[in-house]
Amino acid sequence: MLFQIDTLNQAALMAAEEPVQESINLWTMAQYGGWIMIILALLLALAIYLFIERLVVLRAATQEDKSFMDRIRDYIHDGKIDSAINLCKQTNTPSARMVEKGISRIGRPMQDVQVAIENVGNLEVSQLEKGLVIMATIAAGAPMLGFLGTVLGMVQTFYNMAQNASGVIEMSALSTGMYQAMVTTIGGLIVGIIAMFAYNYLVSRIDHVVRQLEGRTMEFMDLLNEPA
Repeated sequence: MLFQIDTLNQAALMAAEEPVQESINLWTMAQYGGWIMIILALLLALAIYLFIERLVVLRAATQEDKSFMDRIRDYIHDGKIDSAINLCKQTNTPSARMVEKGISRIGRPMQDVQVAIENVGNLEVSQLEKGLVIMATIAAGAPMLGFLGTVLGMVQTFYNMAQNASGVIEMSALSTGMYQAMVTTIGGLIVGIIAMFAYNYLVSRIDHVVRQLEGRTMEFMDLLNEPA
């Protein structure tokens, strides 16, 4: 009986002496990434800012009174060109600015009117796409930057091993250096994935606005071809 109690006490002592493994999270890993993690954090903040800013712009571009074109039609048929132009200025959306340019060209050949509208449409689309190049660059460059950090970390780890005069390589030191080096790859992938999904979502929203602008152009051209 005493032997069993001693055995249990020894097992309890051994269990108490075993080191408790610490769980690792993203914040803990980020602290081991070094200066590259700071750059990745700045890129992530920039991507989030561009995403929110473009969402606000795109939402404003699609908000338009459904009766807008009906009112434009009534003004043009009644010969109230100035009232139609004022309505476009008050609406202040990409499609309204396109229609305003078309109204200012009334009386010229239809081809000239359509070209003027399309030119304004191209300028509006380019304004909507502002910042998307930066977003795409972050999506493509962040993983590469993270991989660069991993390579630099591995080089530093093996350099430190080569400088060890004893020639004894401790696995704990090797594994610590390796997972610290891999942290930047994880950070780069996270930033790249977030930026990629944000970029593709913005592109889809811009495509929706472009289709809306095309529809407004066709509707306005049909309006001009209607009998008075």
